[in-house]
Amino acid sequence: MTFRQARYDEPLLCEKTRPASDSDTDFFDVPVSLRRKRLDLPQVSEHEVVRHYTRLSQMNFGIDTGFYPLGSCTMKFNPKFNEELARLPEMARVHPDQDPSTVQGILQILFELQGILAKISGMDAVTLQPAAGAQGEFTGLLLARAYHLDRGDAGRDEVILPDTAHGTNFASAGMLGHKIREIPSEDGRVNLKALEAAVSGKTLALMLTNPNTLGIFEEEAVEIARIVHDAGALLYYDGANFNAILGKTSPGKMGFDITHFNTHKTFTTPHGGGGPGAGPVGVKAFLEPFLPVPIITFDERAYGLDWDRPKSIGKVRAWLGNSALLLRAYAYILSQGSDGLEHVSERAVLNANYIRHRIEKHLPVPFSGLRKHEFVASGKPLKAKGVRTVDIAKRLMDYGFHPPTVYFPHLVEEALMIEPTETESKETLDAFSDALIRITGEDPELLKSAPHNAAVSRVDEVRAAREPILSWRMLQRAKGTEPHKA
Repeated sequence: MTFRQARYDEPLLCEKTRPASDSDTDFFDVPVSLRRKRLDLPQVSEHEVVRHYTRLSQMNFGIDTGFYPLGSCTMKFNPKFNEELARLPEMARVHPDQDPSTVQGILQILFELQGILAKISGMDAVTLQPAAGAQGEFTGLLLARAYHLDRGDAGRDEVILPDTAHGTNFASAGMLGHKIREIPSEDGRVNLKALEAAVSGKTLALMLTNPNTLGIFEEEAVEIARIVHDAGALLYYDGANFNAILGKTSPGKMGFDITHFNTHKTFTTPHGGGGPGAGPVGVKAFLEPFLPVPIITFDERAYGLDWDRPKSIGKVRAWLGNSALLLRAYAYILSQGSDGLEHVSERAVLNANYIRHRIEKHLPVPFSGLRKHEFVASGKPLKAKGVRTVDIAKRLMDYGFHPPTVYFPHLVEEALMIEPTETESKETLDAFSDALIRITGEDPELLKSAPHNAAVSRVDEVRAAREPILSWRMLQRAKGTEPHKA
């Protein structure tokens, strides 16, 4: 099975425009008085606009049209039934400023979801406010700081991060002004001696992903927790890879104090949700007083909002969170049940290791041991032929596959990070593996000039970052042909 993307270029609307005319028929009987006077605006009909954007959508890669093996970001299929639920008028028309007495249904769903997420994670309390996993990290570190300040321990300003950490961990700690101490790995896992040397009375928290970005499970998690806690610091669980441990273990069992969830990675909500995403945060009981306000309450009669929480860090975003995404996550969890969630992690691990074993003779996988939901292969053997990992990624587009994450994490040379997720079939996994194996044997010049079946071939990514052209007007300005403004 091979997927192919359509190969054509779609002109900009401004390039499809036709000259303004006094003839009513040119614009489907739009009165002359209502026509656009500015000549630099597109003059196209409604059906031309619809066809334009439809063609653009067909040129894109999307989870509904093909496989997305995007390591670290877990791009899985989102059940359409959950989308239908989110579009119900009873949900879509609810306004977050309504009085709690008029929105008891959604408050009940959010209240129950908090309890479900607490049970899944082994935490005692959950806030649904954060708009994404990265904001969940930000919130978690605010909670850790509030806890230490409440105890009169104001000197803790260092956050420890292993070299396998996600980039957002560094960003979240840096945004709060904390000093970052990066520690090296040993065989792809946390180096315990390096951790012991790094922790001190200045340590605010250790942020750890388990399994980590190499797909390797940190088997010494309990010992890591002991080292951190003995130093008086807190242990933060980056929940990006939660889909690898569902039903098998939990951050709470491993000794973590704080965790965030990426609902799009674990519970099949859209990636970003067309706007704000959702990144709930769970905490152990001693951190519960610091959670953002308001807290959803239930007094056996009605659901309400509690704002009277003097130790709270305040709000981290508007209202209670992205309720549309949270509803999708709630529906998905209920549809799976506890046994189904455990099967999710089993399938995610099985799929990743299946592809790993199929391709590792061609693209070796550094470090020992079983991988969980993802793995990082290395394109290093192909460097002798002048082929880089980016060439492999670009060539995969010709086979209809979205490229995996490349050059991350940095401790693997020519890294190719692959996560098939639990929602893909064996047929798709085989097609992807076959494509990768075939690519490793293709002519180097063919790879270095890929993709060949896309509207745009190799993009000068450095120039694109330094000299972005984000609109038609910017393009005309760059060409020196910007039209006269009417």
